[in-house]
Amino acid sequence: MFFLLSKILLFFIQPFNWLLLSALTALLTRHPVRRKRLWIFTAVLFLVFSNPALIEAITLRWQAKERILQPGEQYEAGILLTGFCAFEEKTGKGYFKGANDRFIQTVRLYHQGHIKKIIVSGGNSSIRKSRQTWKEADFIVEQLLQMGIPAADVYKDNRSRNTHENGLFSKAIIDSLQLPPPYLLITSATHIKRSQYVFRKIGLTATDYPTHFTVIGNPLRFPGSFLPAYKAFDLWDTFMKENVGLLMYRLTGKA
Repeated sequence: MFFLLSKILLFFIQPFNWLLLSALTALLTRHPVRRKRLWIFTAVLFLVFSNPALIEAITLRWQAKERILQPGEQYEAGILLTGFCAFEEKTGKGYFKGANDRFIQTVRLYHQGHIKKIIVSGGNSSIRKSRQTWKEADFIVEQLLQMGIPAADVYKDNRSRNTHENGLFSKAIIDSLQLPPPYLLITSATHIKRSQYVFRKIGLTATDYPTHFTVIGNPLRFPGSFLPAYKAFDLWDTFMKENVGLLMYRLTGKA
């Protein structure tokens, strides 16, 4: 039930949907004063949520800072959280997408000797049964093997559908293999905070290794940084998902 509710909630926390709902309400409203106020409200929503400079500044404060590992710094296992793959429904072929820097950095960390083992955590988070046949962890493990990583050093959890289950099933693998700490948690920079709260609640302590930085602290450029841009809505979606997700985990005792 929690999984299904979280998927429904995603629709309602996306600012673009707020903008769309406000505009549709304004179009359907017959009262002229109310219609005018709704259009003003819609315009304000658009100006706020389409502004790249605003959400980039907020994201920079939210996302984790880069971690640079020192020579000889080694971890027993790197826990790679998936969420960067898509599957073609007819053939089941997997493809990398947006946050695939998680994968790139995991391969690099292994070959540089910073992590001895890799735990890939992620199943299929779709609510449609027709799409649940393919598991991200299965696809990622295949790619890791093709990158020259021995099968003996790769473990997978292909059941988890969210961050809480990532933590539960990763801990189960670690406990079953009796892998000693320390561990490295590899995920997107914007996802580090929520995942760390969840993992600690479960009793799994891991050093965070942020990847996939959606915003880099470059100087603002005029007018590009201030003109309305659709990418701003994407950044807001990520920010809202992480914050509301963390709030829901806390309310349900999962973080």
